Amino acid sequence: MRQVVLDTETTGLEVELQHRIIEVGCVEMHNRRLTGRVFHRYLDPERDIDAGAQEVHGITRERLRAEPKFAEIAAELIEFLRGAELIIHNAPFDVAFLNAEFKRCAVGCANLGEICRIVDTLLLARQMHPGQRNNLDALCKRYSVDNTHREYHGALLDARILAEVYLAMTGGQADLSLSSSSDSAARAAREDGSVASRAGVSRLIPVIAATEAELAAHAHVLGLVDKASGGQTVWRRA
Repeated sequence: MRQVVLDTETTGLEVELQHRIIEVGCVEMHNRRLTGRVFHRYLDPERDIDAGAQEVHGITRERLRAEPKFAEIAAELIEFLRGAELIIHNAPFDVAFLNAEFKRCAVGCANLGEICRIVDTLLLARQMHPGQRNNLDALCKRYSVDNTHREYHGALLDARILAEVYLAMTGGQADLSLSSSSDSAARAAREDGSVASRAGVSRLIPVIAATEAELAAHAHVLGLVDKASGGQTVWRRA
């Protein structure tokens, strides 16, 4: 499954007041592994940046004057996102800004939800940790994700941090992937015949069943993900 973790920075908080996106950052995951592929652009918003917003991300209007306008990168961004499951913290905010930008430059994508599935990790966190702080910094602390280098908010940096948080929230990356040591062990087993003999006679492989507690925890997380994704949980469809 292809997933894209996305974040934006903007000139202000109110999309209805014609505030604009000044930075978009995306990191790609495939089968819960970071691929190293990213999409990152700074953008000329064609308007001033609110002082409060600048205090959060530290980006000035002067810094952006030579950057491309959103319309110049819109088609490339759409192709990067198309068909992926988008993972966004406080998704309504970023989606509203992206939809407004797409509509403004008329690139044929009036609604991001038409080309992507969207998972809101803020909603997921609130369901998993009701009554607690669930901003990105709080989640980093809760899941032991290092964010000490996050002096200012930045779209690409925050997308990378959110990817780590999401993997931890939904069960961790290592649990769902084979390590190089596991690959080596499996290869050695095939070579010495411990999985199947060279004569073609299969040997017994021990099966370790999940405990009731593990099954209950798994069902609980699937329920949360299913609710947050509007019934799009891939595990349950498989």
